[in-house]
Amino acid sequence: MVNTQVKFWKGKRVLITGYEGFLGSNLAKVLLNFGAKISGLDILTRRKDTILTQKELAKIKIIKGNVDNLSLVKRILRNDKIEVIFHLAAEALVGECLKRPVKGFSTNIKGTWNILEAWRQTKIAKAIVVASSDKAYGSHSKLPYKEDSALCGLHPYDVSKSCADLIAHAYHNTYGAPVVITRCGNIFGPGDFNFSRIVPETLRSVIRNKTLVIRSDGKFTRDYVYVDDIVAGYINLAQKSKKLKLFGQAFNFSAEQPLSVLALVKLIYKLADRRSNYKILKQAKYEIKHQYLSSRKAARVLGWKPKLKLDKALEKTYQWYKDNLSK
Repeated sequence: MVNTQVKFWKGKRVLITGYEGFLGSNLAKVLLNFGAKISGLDILTRRKDTILTQKELAKIKIIKGNVDNLSLVKRILRNDKIEVIFHLAAEALVGECLKRPVKGFSTNIKGTWNILEAWRQTKIAKAIVVASSDKAYGSHSKLPYKEDSALCGLHPYDVSKSCADLIAHAYHNTYGAPVVITRCGNIFGPGDFNFSRIVPETLRSVIRNKTLVIRSDGKFTRDYVYVDDIVAGYINLAQKSKKLKLFGQAFNFSAEQPLSVLALVKLIYKLADRRSNYKILKQAKYEIKHQYLSSRKAARVLGWKPKLKLDKALEKTYQWYKDNLSK
């Protein structure tokens, strides 16, 4: 499979929006290894906190800018003759969207329509992967979410993702945009420096022997999926979307092992061989209580499934933070 991927991606001109973010940097790392020619668009460039090495960054055509700038996006597509777009740039934190909804809507909704409108006006890219979220589904009594579940977000972040999904469908159904949509649970792994997320913050608390603060009541149920598996899913989907006629479709990527925040925290402490040390605040607002995904479609159509079990993936992540947190 790797040889086939190298053959497909070698020399392929790829745009990654949000390339220095957690998922973007992990994706860029793999595609560089496959020989892709990457243009990276991000509002922050050459960050101090990134898993990309200076050697890898030197191979990327770095563009500092925002996806809400349509003329810039069009210029990149034309000048760099982009063949595949991975649209990852987003306001990815629920809390930030709650505090600054207009900014969240602009980045997540306008940013998505700009990518698709830039394609409509240039018709250069042959495949577009739009990163969505399980939160696009909103709150459902029947779980797990399947790809045909209704998109009914209620709060700013969830609504921004529901809207972005519907806009992607509109551009495909109306203009034939070669777009596919990914919906994932909570992604974790090396390179996530956003410590408002539960996995990195728990690991940092364990390593520094500090009390972990849990904003919710600890009973919220979520999917947790390793970043390497998500990267493999994105690459797999982009590579097969034309051949398998997948444009216009959405795919869930999940480890299908939902558990509560408290269960996850206790598992991390157990893997680290530490006694649990946490404080529950019960202060989370406007967050969906229970959400998790079915990834049967990805398994059936793409042959995708997570390679690592949750405990093994957490162990690898814990080791990475132990090795790198002090740096």
